[in-house]
Parts: sequence; structure tokens; C-alpha cells
Amino acid sequence: MGKITGEGGPEIDQGTPVQEVLKRDEESKEKAPQIMQEEVQSASPRGTRSYSTTPHRYQEAVISFEDSGAESSGHTFSLPALPLPANMHLKYRYAPIVKQVTNLLMRDGKLSVAQRNMAMILNQLRMASPPTLNPERPLIPGSPPASHLPLNPILYMTLAIDSVAPLLRIRSQKGMAGGGAALQTPVPLALRQRRRQAVMWILDAASKKPARGSGRGQFAQRVAEELVAIVEGRSSVWDRRGGIHKLAVSARANLNARGRAR
Repeated sequence: MGKITGEGGPEIDQGTPVQEVLKRDEESKEKAPQIMQEEVQSASPRGTRSYSTTPHRYQEAVISFEDSGAESSGHTFSLPALPLPANMHLKYRYAPIVKQVTNLLMRDGKLSVAQRNMAMILNQLRMASPPTLNPERPLIPGSPPASHLPLNPILYMTLAIDSVAPLLRIRSQKGMAGGGAALQTPVPLALRQRRRQAVMWILDAASKKPARGSGRGQFAQRVAEELVAIVEGRSSVWDRRGGIHKLAVSARANLNARGRAR
């Protein structure tokens, strides 16, 4: 509007000064505070105005893009360095063992229920007392002291799962013994396969435990108790792992049967 009329545009940052309003309105001038009356009676308003009819605008809160180091205008914060790391993604926000166990806990596609149970399991491990280790059933080498395990529930769960994870599985192959008879041969497992088998054993043992009450947190509590029992060497999962390893050792002689069959 100011360009059309040839005059200056309105002041956007600051409205009409209070002093000018009081000069036009004598009734308001009489009811104004004493300090404002003195300012009105004094010289005309200078370049800086103490009062305004509009809210004060915090200019110091405005972010300067030049000072923030943004590569281009329109970004409040500086852009990340490229290329992005491979694990800087939404699906990598959980530890691999937590994500795998959560997927194994999931039933009927209810991921939120599985995540809730996973959070309850980790909370139970964090609040549990330090376990009493069994020297007859040692954990994997390099494990921290028992008193440190409740401080890191993810490490606690990982230690329990990896300690009972089987190294091998037994595979039956038909025709290796001749005449259609099957032979059992041991097959090594990868890390995720070992952990999956251990988690399935743990869930099976936890489901067989008697419930102490009712509620949606009972199953998570039984799983946490089973993990503690594994670290303390009281779980039946140790026997299942030992049975698989004994059977694999006895069946390792069948690995040469494939060459004889050919």
C-alpha cells in the first residue's frame, strides 16, 4: 500500500507507541501510570520506544542461518555429512538381538504386543538381583561379573541366549546309508540360527511354567525368570543343548558316508 500511495509502509515489528495514543486521548492520559504521563509530557518519542501495543518480538530468538553453518537457506540446523552410515536408519534403532527376540515373541502379527513384552522382560532383568553363577555350567568366555549384569539388561539377555545356543543341528538325509535308510549328520549353525533355536527353547520352557497370577505381563515375567535360570544354571534348556551336542558328536562319523554313497 505504501508503494502505491508513495508513502512508507506500516511498521510490522512494532505498533503505534503508547505515548502517541495517550496524546490523542486525554481521558486515557489521566488514568495512565505516573511514569507514562511524565514521558508524554517530556520530549517526543525517540527512535527507541519503551512501550508498544503489539507483543514484544524476541529478535534474539531468530536463528541466523549463517551462524548455524547450514549449507543452504531454509534449514534450521546443519545438514548431516554424506554418505550416511548404513545403520543410521529407523529400522536399526534396536539392538539386533532385541529385534530378533521381539520378532520371535510376536504372535498373529501383533508387533506392539511383542514390543511391550520385550520391554517388560528387559525391565525384569534390570530389577532382578545379581545371579549366582554355577561353575558346572559356565557361560560364554568374556562374560562380565554377575553383579554387573542387571546394569545392562540387553547384555544380560544376550549372555543367557548365547550361552545355551547350540553350535550344531542334526539333519536326516535319506539314502545316505543305502537302501533308502536315513543317516543323521551334524550341520553347523550361523549366529542368527543359533540364537533363534535358543530363544525357541526358552519360550517353550517359559510356557510350561505355572502362572503365578493373571495379567498381560505374566508371560514376560516367566521368560525373564527363565533367562535368569539359564545364567544360574538351573534351566532345562542346558540339558537340551547338551543332548544336541552329544548326538552331533556321535553322528559326526556319518559325514564320510556321503563320499561312500557316491
